[in-house]
Amino acid sequence: MTQTILVTGGAGFIGSHTTVALQQAGYRVLILDNLSNSSLDVLDAITRITGMRPDFAEGDVRDPETLELLFRTRKITAVLHFAGLKAVGESTQIPLAYYDNNVQGSVLLLAAMQRADVRSFVFSSSATVYGDPQKLPLTEDHPRSATNPYGHTKLVVEDILENLYRSEAGWRIARLRYFNPVGAHPSGLIGEAPQGIPNNLMPYVAQVAAGQRPKVQVFGNDYDTPDGTGVRDYIHVMDLAQGHVQALRHCLEKEQELLTVNLGTGKGYSVLDMIRAFEQASGKTIPYDLVARRPGDIAACWADTEIAYQKLGWRAEKGIQEMCDDAWRWETNRSV
Repeated sequence: MTQTILVTGGAGFIGSHTTVALQQAGYRVLILDNLSNSSLDVLDAITRITGMRPDFAEGDVRDPETLELLFRTRKITAVLHFAGLKAVGESTQIPLAYYDNNVQGSVLLLAAMQRADVRSFVFSSSATVYGDPQKLPLTEDHPRSATNPYGHTKLVVEDILENLYRSEAGWRIARLRYFNPVGAHPSGLIGEAPQGIPNNLMPYVAQVAAGQRPKVQVFGNDYDTPDGTGVRDYIHVMDLAQGHVQALRHCLEKEQELLTVNLGTGKGYSVLDMIRAFEQASGKTIPYDLVARRPGDIAACWADTEIAYQKLGWRAEKGIQEMCDDAWRWETNRSV
């Protein structure tokens, strides 16, 4: 019998790509999304890619009645939790909204799962829980010390999950700390579509390449990195999606589990590296300005990925050029 997986935030960037990977792996997907940063159009695109339309419920994880109805009327096997706010800079300006969405939303979702006796949970955590790296690459046992409210919300939910796991038998939990998701599905049918000004580098660079914005602002050129700009571990969103499928499979095979893994490539690329790779993908010159650092940003981080390989048999396969090529294909498709 096909298992039904509830994907919160499944119409968003990472959730939609993971929905594709789940359906291609033989799972039935039920998306719960409040459409605050996504569009119903993505369901048509997922259907075109996979030949199957995911089930969809419009609603918010902070609404107990919505959750109660879903768990009562659907036989849900597991939950992948993507719903939440995700911009580091914005979180320093409106922290209460971040705690409400990311922490309170997770608590209410877990409580609904508990009542429904659904105990398999894959959590979208983040490398921001590590704060300013004391050593690189970042291993899962690195001390956690978030430098911004967004990162702290992820850290708090990680702790809630550990408390829950230790308090009650039968929970199978994966905490996936991922690095910087970029790119798009190679079909060009789904990708990152931020509303308003993009908070992340890749969609901003793509919009500059497409002529929608005049230039990229590079925040900080005085970091202790090879070219002075911030260095990040960029991971193709389809590699990331496959990591979620592997984590789900792993959890469903266990009677009890608390798994914590990094999902990254294990390589660091600077902002200027990324701009150059995108110039190659698009065939366009991408102008940029060097401006002051943003509060809460760190100089460099990249992942140690050994535990993901040992536990999940997973490694990222796509490189920086493929990330940029696929992102540019998506950008040109959606601006037609």
